[in-house]
Amino acid sequence: MTNMAYNENQELDNNTSKNTHFRDILEQRITRRGLIRKTASGTVALALASSLVGCGSDNNDSSSNNTTNPSTPPDNTPDPIQKPKTLNFTPVAKNKNDIVTVPEGYQAIVLYALGDSINPAFSGWDDNNIPSGPSFQFRSGDCHDGMSFFGLNSTTKRYDSSISDQGLLVMNHEYINPTFLHPKGATQPNGQRPEDEVIREMNAHGVSIIHIQKDPKTQMVSLVKDSLFNRRITASTIIDFAGPASGSSLLSTLYSPSGKQTRGTHNNCGNGYTPWGTYLTTEENFAGYFARAQNDNSKRTSAEITALNRYGIKEGANSRYGWETAVGSVELQDNYDRWSANASATTEKEDYRNVPNNFGWIVEIDPFDSRQNPVKRTALGRFAHEDCRASRLREDDNLAFYMGDDSRGEYIYKFVSDQKWNKRDINGGYAAGDKYMNHGKLYVAKFNNDGSGQWIELTYGKNGLNENNTVYPFRSQADVVTFARLAADSVGATKMDRPEWVAVNPENGEVYVTLTNNSNRGSKHNLDAANPRNYNNSEGAKGNVNGHIIRFREAGDTTTAESFKWDIYLFGAEAAMASNINLSGLNDHNDLSSPDGMWFDPRGVLWIQTDDGAYTNVTNCMMLAALPGQVGDGAKAITSAGQETVVGAKVTDQNLRRFLTGPKECEITGVTMTPDYKAIFINVQHPGEDSNSYDKPTSHWPASQTNPTSTARPRSATVVITRKDGGVIAG
Repeated sequence: MTNMAYNENQELDNNTSKNTHFRDILEQRITRRGLIRKTASGTVALALASSLVGCGSDNNDSSSNNTTNPSTPPDNTPDPIQKPKTLNFTPVAKNKNDIVTVPEGYQAIVLYALGDSINPAFSGWDDNNIPSGPSFQFRSGDCHDGMSFFGLNSTTKRYDSSISDQGLLVMNHEYINPTFLHPKGATQPNGQRPEDEVIREMNAHGVSIIHIQKDPKTQMVSLVKDSLFNRRITASTIIDFAGPASGSSLLSTLYSPSGKQTRGTHNNCGNGYTPWGTYLTTEENFAGYFARAQNDNSKRTSAEITALNRYGIKEGANSRYGWETAVGSVELQDNYDRWSANASATTEKEDYRNVPNNFGWIVEIDPFDSRQNPVKRTALGRFAHEDCRASRLREDDNLAFYMGDDSRGEYIYKFVSDQKWNKRDINGGYAAGDKYMNHGKLYVAKFNNDGSGQWIELTYGKNGLNENNTVYPFRSQADVVTFARLAADSVGATKMDRPEWVAVNPENGEVYVTLTNNSNRGSKHNLDAANPRNYNNSEGAKGNVNGHIIRFREAGDTTTAESFKWDIYLFGAEAAMASNINLSGLNDHNDLSSPDGMWFDPRGVLWIQTDDGAYTNVTNCMMLAALPGQVGDGAKAITSAGQETVVGAKVTDQNLRRFLTGPKECEITGVTMTPDYKAIFINVQHPGEDSNSYDKPTSHWPASQTNPTSTARPRSATVVITRKDGGVIAG
């Protein structure tokens, strides 16, 4: 059997439907867009876990569930600190330094880096003695990404949105940089990955929950290393399914023939949080983790082949990391065999043909409860989830969640709960998740040529989603949510250019979505009013080089609306570009390229982060603060390519400016803040990613943050930023 090498393109460009692409929309007006019931930590590490001070453990015993709400929910009245009228910090200059650069009067301190221990029984990171794979169940994972802060009430030991001086910081570990994760990079002797490397890699994925405390006078933040709240969720943690796909044969595997459980979460990119105090992690580019045999299609139905191809899990493809090649000694062999998605037995209950269907979901994690398993919420659909943001809270409106599918030509979705928000559900844990996220309607967006849009319902039996559908034979709602992309194809959703992070404006409920860039715009993808730029930059890149941000507003400002209006908020550009490229009027204090991460803080300040390769001859990636207006506050414009479009109000130094730059070759991602707005957290992902060898890194961050002459390996890490005078961030 010969497998083709893994290529990330297998996860992209899998939308072959004939649905309208933005390039096909009107050109006169904008149309915007038990281990085997165990974790991959090793038998020895698991034996240690029972005696360690700082570790929670997964437990599938439902009798230990604690879903009782506190008798008096925390006071969630609006914070008295108001949104600033203008931004008054000193803008950070563009630079290529190997540090996190922050404004004058601010300080940046590295809090939590790859390999750092979250348990006193484990030593710290050592470049010259890389910790064992099993120990990473008690260490920071790699490639820090989306992140949220949850205030911790010291009396109740539960979530309290008003508390800033201690809390649980929860963050994703999207993927790994094998060059620096292992002693001498990843190896594969005789075609087999060493087991310790594979265990280290699986444990370096997933989510960290760390207990932190902040000095109320100095605002200095530190990790509470011996806290019982500290724990890791990895690519082997037991996770339950809930919602319409739970128990479906589509999720059935040898591990869970009933289709009600799986092991692990991985490629966790953006995030979200619920108003009842739980964390949402998103499973993005999961397809490349699985191998399929060259002749596997001969054992599949035509419907199965259609679904596998649509999600980029192609016949004959090898996996990204080769976990399926490991030979079990510390772990049972099944923990590695599960990464081969082959129909090798008689039924789906006897092999792992369906294991890719176990990924691509929104996963709910209660940071305050380690006794219950995390839950994959299937009602919200399965695709390459980049982010998931709750709607503005109103007790007279149904709770909703907005999501993007991060792949070329994919869609924007929303899930509207059957339930209206009730603040009595704060600290309701997974029971509240069952209430709000198991039952509701999933929608996909269609953009019209007059600037309006529709939400098309993805429900079995509606809009042609039935057995006679010519795209895919949907037989139940489990089919619809598991193959949400195919359902969206069949109802004529509008193809988008890689919807990335989502942010909801707390002032007016408008929803913002980043579209990072598109090198094919103006060539393979035709220009249109929503994607109007095709130009070259100074490095020779072509197309929509620097990306843009869209936004929309629901009709009647209600989440149950089935229509909306939308426009373009901001175009990325270099300040020196012509005004018909730099349509937002960016200058040297606020120009940016490739917007990606994005979050509104509760005051209404929008934080925009970049993941760029087009402006890196001038500056490292960055984060900016913004005070945006609203949909429709701009005017029409003509781009350098002659395309008419509609642009949001031009920005100024007062409402958009650069807050920080990162170290060399990194992405700035993940952003959250304490409720008093005196500490802001960001993640630095993959510094030095262009390094060719473990012993010749192009970045030495985070060691270089305090030691410019350091020769240490680069590591992804979380940074906390405070004002030296202890004041409010950007206030």
